[in-house]
Amino acid sequence: MAKQPPVAIVFDTFGTVVDWRTSLIADLTAYATTRGVTADWPALVDAWRAAYQPSMQRVRSGEQPWTTLDNLHRASLDRLVAEFGIKGLSEADLAHINLGWHQLKPWPDAVPGLTRLKARFIIGPLSNGNVALLLNMAKAAGIPWDMIFGSDLFGHFKPDPETYLGVSRLLNLRPEQVMMAAAHNGDLAAARNCGLQTAFFPRPSEYGPRQERDYKAESDWDIVATDIQDMATQLGV
Repeated sequence: MAKQPPVAIVFDTFGTVVDWRTSLIADLTAYATTRGVTADWPALVDAWRAAYQPSMQRVRSGEQPWTTLDNLHRASLDRLVAEFGIKGLSEADLAHINLGWHQLKPWPDAVPGLTRLKARFIIGPLSNGNVALLLNMAKAAGIPWDMIFGSDLFGHFKPDPETYLGVSRLLNLRPEQVMMAAAHNGDLAAARNCGLQTAFFPRPSEYGPRQERDYKAESDWDIVATDIQDMATQLGV
């Protein structure tokens, strides 16, 4: 456990707080059935997520001007629907499917664990999602954030330091007064490099049967927990 408790704790969201893969596959499968459209939806969801980092890297590198994750998701979806040869989806269907990211379901420990932490700490997502996406997700899932740190507040995607340091700036805190919590070691390494405290807990089924990393802590993070409930216990709440 960290020597000095943080004032604020920010959380990676996709995969850490919400189960994006199971949520999207279930929603896509159900919606497509009502439209009479068939496809390999698990494969499409996996490909959609695989496009996530490359699409953001085009923005980070300056190849593409700043845009929100909603827009990047939609561009990737349009490309993949064409590549998968999926027919019968209208513009309204595609817009609806893209909003599936706004309706992701939380892991079972997430809401109760965050509710405990909220009693003592400022909590919020520090996500590559934009504010509208994260706000809609929180309303749909009952996630009790105090503040939403979307990437569009900073005009940067993680792991750019402007995101981690932007949290301390907006909250008028020193970086070491902020803790980054994530199920992804790389996210925590970038946060630590910016002076933030760190907390890790694994989500070994995030990527389904294709998960290849983040089964365990890969560094001496300030907190290593089994989930958010355990993290709250270790922080004394």
